[in-house]
Amino acid sequence: MNGVVVDAPLSWQAVAAVAGGAPLTLSAGARARLAHGRAIVEAIVAGRVRCYGVNTGVGALCDVLVDEAQQRALSRNIVMSHACGVGPPLPVFETRAIIACAVNNLAHGYSGIRPVVVERLLALLAADLIPVVPRGGSLGYLSHMAHVALVLLGAGHGHGPHGMLTGRAALDRLGLEPLVLEAKEGLSLVNGTPCATGLACVALERAHRLLDWADVVGAMSFENLGHQPQSFAAEALRFRVSDGIAATGARLCRLISGSGILARTAARTQDAMSLRALPQVHGAARDVLATIVAVVERELASVTDNPIVDGSPAAPVVHPEAHAIGTALAIAMDMLAIGVAKVAATSERRTDRLVNPLLSGLPPFLSARAGVSSGFMVAQCTALALAAENRHLCAPASLDGGVSSGLQEDEIPHATPAALKALQVIANLETVLAIELLAAAQAYEFQDPGLARAPATDAVYRRLRDRVLPYADDRPLATDIAAAVDFVRQAPPAIADATARVGS
Repeated sequence: MNGVVVDAPLSWQAVAAVAGGAPLTLSAGARARLAHGRAIVEAIVAGRVRCYGVNTGVGALCDVLVDEAQQRALSRNIVMSHACGVGPPLPVFETRAIIACAVNNLAHGYSGIRPVVVERLLALLAADLIPVVPRGGSLGYLSHMAHVALVLLGAGHGHGPHGMLTGRAALDRLGLEPLVLEAKEGLSLVNGTPCATGLACVALERAHRLLDWADVVGAMSFENLGHQPQSFAAEALRFRVSDGIAATGARLCRLISGSGILARTAARTQDAMSLRALPQVHGAARDVLATIVAVVERELASVTDNPIVDGSPAAPVVHPEAHAIGTALAIAMDMLAIGVAKVAATSERRTDRLVNPLLSGLPPFLSARAGVSSGFMVAQCTALALAAENRHLCAPASLDGGVSSGLQEDEIPHATPAALKALQVIANLETVLAIELLAAAQAYEFQDPGLARAPATDAVYRRLRDRVLPYADDRPLATDIAAAVDFVRQAPPAIADATARVGS
């Protein structure tokens, strides 16, 4: 796996690669920026320049002065007191993404943290000794990042190659002593938007993959149920201005090109909306995704610590600001959840059409022995339940209120909860698409064997059948759904890049 170097700001794809195990290192330029920023903090300490979190308390304690002898204790105490996450831990993949974004944020050089602290984070990634970070209990970012920082201090817990271990045991495996944090380092380790940004990068990676799968699975359902592929033609779609619609239409045309099933004489003037509007629904989600990519890329290019240290050791400058507040990111994650939920809801509608004999012309619930066998009756209910859950999850976290820190923190964007919520909606889409995929593959079993599937959909069908046999109420359907979920966790097969004009 190719390594990622932090020099210029990382891309969201680079963060996702590190989450998946790619090595992460600092460039010489990044190390120089870190050293420069640290020299500024040392000048602030020596010159007793008033600076939040360096020689003052934090939050509502920002006006309490802290003398130089207590600044190490302040840094350590910030980490300890902020590590109050609750609930099950985040998966390692997500935590690696968060650490990558923390390194990216610190490497801008405006936090004033020592290079050795960042190198310790990189050492944890390199050894795959990943801090245990509870999922819940943070309005924004503080508790998640504090649990990451705990391991640097020899506290907390980590995921190791052979199970969970203490933070001190993790450092012992690396041959390292616990860090003693200097002035501002405790604050900078817990501050900023790396948590929500890392989760957003993971969400983008999964959403892109699943939107590609949504096109593939939707094309399979359309091939079983549809009659008017002209709806996807470029000539028809050009009247609505949307890059997402155009791209989705072109993919669908390639996916169903050469279908003998669709070459049948058309029997309907118009197909049902869940079939006909595939480009419009998936295209809208793609357009939203493009907007969110821009937000996340800006976040990675930004310094999201408070305060920012600037200038030079000879003339230090402190910028008090609110860049750690990820309002744009929170709104973007709410948007992502809604876009993904819409794709899932439409997928469930297609599954319902596949299993309903009044609509499909296929055996009831895709069972050859209807009555004795229930087939996909309840699998559609599962998809419906997940689509309903998504509607609840799409309530905007970015509008949640709350006041914390003794009225000091009275504007809270809830970016991390928004990202966690979006990830759950994406996970639900994964299962809803897996169910539609199984139903579409089952529907093929009842098509006229003399009518060939499109080459692209046939390739997916055959790959799936290598893992999952046709269903006959002979085993728990949950087993098949789990196998199909694993199937769509891989990248979908490439589609021939030739231009296709369906119905022209």
